[in-house]
Amino acid sequence: MKLEPKDLLSLEEYDSKRDSIKKELISHKKNRTINIGDNIVLIFEDYMTIKYQVQEMLRIEKIFNKKEIQEEIDAYNPLIPDGTNLKATMLIMFPDVEVRREMLFKLHDIENKVWLSSGDKKIIAYADEDLDRSTDEKTSAVHFLRFQLEQDDIADFISSSDVRIGVDHPEYNKEIVLDEIAKKSLQGDLKTN
Repeated sequence: MKLEPKDLLSLEEYDSKRDSIKKELISHKKNRTINIGDNIVLIFEDYMTIKYQVQEMLRIEKIFNKKEIQEEIDAYNPLIPDGTNLKATMLIMFPDVEVRREMLFKLHDIENKVWLSSGDKKIIAYADEDLDRSTDEKTSAVHFLRFQLEQDDIADFISSSDVRIGVDHPEYNKEIVLDEIAKKSLQGDLKTN
């Protein structure tokens, strides 16, 4: 499912419903936000999260003409899963600015070490397909990830009671087991044949 101009509210209508939309989104994102240890958060995007982001951008930038609305939609649509993948925004979070700066150097290339597993196979995420966010020496604090699944992987994800997400990096090696609520929420992004 992709976002289209007809799916969006006018600026006035969005402004009048914004508080209730935001409450609904916060509840929705709660089940799609995965902490891997203390410093890495994956927020799994879907149609609803992206629609909200586009509505917010239109509101903030006061965009109301059709061409600019379509440009925003075109920029955000690639972040919506297509039924064969899961897509996530990855945040590297260290509250102390100096510690964060130091860790972004130590965690260089971490965005290419994030994986998902619902069996013996680790599915490594594709990172930052839209543009490079890291340099040769340090990583960025924000990345966009795509976990591409084959039909067998989707079947395993749906049937497994042990879905894991982790990071294999020398400076940050952690994994977690998805709880049933998060797993069920993410299953909605996948289609079986």
